[in-house]
Amino acid sequence: METPIPAPRYPKAILFDLLTGLLDSWTLWNTSAGSEAHGRAWRAEYLRLTYGCGAYVEYEALVRRAAQHVGRSPDAPKALEANWSRLRPWEGALSALQHLQPHCRLAVVTNCSSRLGNLAAASLPVNWDVVVTAEQAGFYKPHPSPYRLALDKLGVEPCEAAFVAGSSYDLFGTAVVGLKTYWHNRVGLPKVAGADAPAMESASLDALLPWARGFGASHLPSRTTS
Repeated sequence: METPIPAPRYPKAILFDLLTGLLDSWTLWNTSAGSEAHGRAWRAEYLRLTYGCGAYVEYEALVRRAAQHVGRSPDAPKALEANWSRLRPWEGALSALQHLQPHCRLAVVTNCSSRLGNLAAASLPVNWDVVVTAEQAGFYKPHPSPYRLALDKLGVEPCEAAFVAGSSYDLFGTAVVGLKTYWHNRVGLPKVAGADAPAMESASLDALLPWARGFGASHLPSRTTS
């Protein structure tokens, strides 16, 4: 007798980091800064400031402060905002979302102003169920409030949902809230000291669909894919 194939057991909802998990904001920052080295340094400082901020401070002000800290001119933040419409999804992002949409509710939880966050979310031709920005939540991730606001709007419990992170800073917040997390570590960043291990870490979104299909399994081991 053939062993029956288990039916897929998707989460009720999947929440996504937007600007690093789904969109290639790294290229945008590099272009706006004038080089990859300058863009990486500026982006890293911005991430440090944002994830350490807690209560919401104007996103655009943090971007300017990060540029100043790493020696970028005021023209760099202006270029970043002017280039915002050029944000493009990572390879495989749109396909993954389109395959997931029939099975899960889809949401964005992004460390951004509401104006720029909604513009970025609209760059993906997806019918988002919920878009939550740090400005709307009143706090930056990894404070639990943005994740919890999205879950409340979706009407699902943390154990019924998953999160796709673009940065390991998110792992602090998702651990507190109780969200299984897939870390889409596209650019090969080291895990921030003290952050919990994700349920899955991958340099691409290729493993997201099988991971999501097995969400309801009684045991989902942590592993890393290339």
